[in-house]
Amino acid sequence: MSRGFIEVDDESDGTVPEGIWRDREGQAEAFDAIGDRYDEAFPYKKGQLAAAEWLIGALPAGGRVLDLGCGTGLPTARQLVEAGFEVVGVDLSRGMVELAREYVPGATFHRLDIADLEPDGPHDLGRFDAVVAFFSLLMLPRAEIPGALRTVHDLLVPGGLFTLSMVEADVDYFRIPFLGHAIRVSGYLRDDLRKVIEDARFEVVEESSYTYAPAVSDVPPEEQLFLHCTRRG
Repeated sequence: MSRGFIEVDDESDGTVPEGIWRDREGQAEAFDAIGDRYDEAFPYKKGQLAAAEWLIGALPAGGRVLDLGCGTGLPTARQLVEAGFEVVGVDLSRGMVELAREYVPGATFHRLDIADLEPDGPHDLGRFDAVVAFFSLLMLPRAEIPGALRTVHDLLVPGGLFTLSMVEADVDYFRIPFLGHAIRVSGYLRDDLRKVIEDARFEVVEESSYTYAPAVSDVPPEEQLFLHCTRRG
């Protein structure tokens, strides 16, 4: 296991309880309670800012971007709106969506789970020139991540761009303490993450990593991986 968020709650052995696979309401409720303390705990987002700048430089003017797991909308949704893109953000946390609407009025935000986003489904948001998923896929069990990536693939126009970040750690839906709450997180070692992305019909065109120390004591340092990808097929 690498550095990261894998300092597991002593009361948990890290196993995934039965019936938890599709029920992430508890995860969302934790982030409802955390609110904008999340941005206070992670004030320096060098990797995330750089990843969005890569996207801004690669996209045509006025393109549509989906911010998957948008959180408070900071910094990514605001960064993309200010660059002239049409931004749609989704998050399962009601509190995060409310903050995002306040902080980034130039974007559109919905309280939705990634499982709700299948193209032509009841919550069809259309197709996008790019999708960003910064530290949102790590909220899923590993068994659901390939399906989520297939959904991202289908939401993109041919040749569309996908930029994501994960924390490097060999864990599957471990329960951890996080800003005074308990959440479950998944991660991969970098070669394994690349394979999962490529298996979902993306080509990884650029990769970077950053060692990050959050501004609070109960969240340990982590190695953040950023992958820039293009849609194949």
